[in-house]
Amino acid sequence: MWELPAGRIDKGEKPLAAAKRELLEETGYTAARWKRILKFYASPGFVAETMNVYLARGLRAGTAQPEADELIQQRLVPLASAVRWVMNRTIRDAKTISGVLWLSQQRNSSKAHR
Repeated sequence: MWELPAGRIDKGEKPLAAAKRELLEETGYTAARWKRILKFYASPGFVAETMNVYLARGLRAGTAQPEADELIQQRLVPLASAVRWVMNRTIRDAKTISGVLWLSQQRNSSKAHR
């Protein structure tokens, strides 16, 4: 399963705090700047839960702190490869698909305006 760092929001926790915690736990990275780029219903009509996708910038590497039951293999993937994996159905996780396509669209829009 290919997916962006993600996880549940703990009771009383804000979405941004959860995103920061999950990034650190799963990758060891921290970020200087955060921006919510997407908020959507994962399965409307079935669950009222919303998903938030954040763009983290100013990354600093550190040591991952996975939970005891997590087996995570990290891999940095060029955006063009990630888009190709979305289109050929290698990436099948909805939040990851959304985030990858959002970032690709933003990068393409920025190039068009130069």
